[in-house]
Amino acid sequence: QVQLVESGGGLVQAGGSLRLSCAASGRTFRTYAGAWFRQAPGKEREFVAGIRWSGGSTYYADAVKGRFAISRDNAKTMVYLQMNSLKPEDTAVYYCAGSTRVVLSTTPTHYDYWGQGTQVTVSS
Repeated sequence: QVQLVESGGGLVQAGGSLRLSCAASGRTFRTYAGAWFRQAPGKEREFVAGIRWSGGSTYYADAVKGRFAISRDNAKTMVYLQMNSLKPEDTAVYYCAGSTRVVLSTTPTHYDYWGQGTQVTVSS
């Protein structure tokens, strides 16, 4: 089993930056992909960024390309989301997720482990 805990959310002005962290514990060696999703009020959960657990290949949603960067630490126990040039439309609860079945996916159902979420609010 893998447990994920997000941190780093908060309130920031438009144009500012935040760094989200996802701490993984448990049998992380069976995790092949890490990802960040977000969900705004009244909207479906959407993919933000993903990273292969081994190798570090990344993929981003078009809405965040050039502004967000996903990364992992060398021990493969932490996943980060550096968010720059934040916009009000980035406001959402951000969730980290891990998959034991795929190396990279934008589909929520491909992910087996989810954190509880951290609120990111970007003021205009």
